[in-house]
Amino acid sequence: MNGADRSLPAARPDNDADASDLPPSQLTATGHLPFRRTIRRPELRQIVPLADTTIYDMERRGEFPRRFNLTARCVVWDLTEVEAWLDARRQASDSTQLKRAPSPDVRQRKRRPVKTAPVS
Repeated sequence: MNGADRSLPAARPDNDADASDLPPSQLTATGHLPFRRTIRRPELRQIVPLADTTIYDMERRGEFPRRFNLTARCVVWDLTEVEAWLDARRQASDSTQLKRAPSPDVRQRKRRPVKTAPVS
């Protein structure tokens, strides 16, 4: 480098940007970064442990954030919407508003039937 070694600051990837690194003038009213982050299907699978068909069915019913196309072949979800959905599910679960699946009736099993208690 022509004998003069100039040190440049190390480049940081965009996903490592932290709200605490920015001056308050660049933050939104909610304290978040001014840009919206989107995620693709593999990252959504890591965040939300549901099957793709379950997610698509919930989207269709309006119970999950809608995906949108960036291009003809690139489908993404808004990360803030997915995180808000997770927070709402946690609150609903904590307040027992979520309906749980009923326990199966083991007496109706065809294999390994439940033994009846002996009558004394």
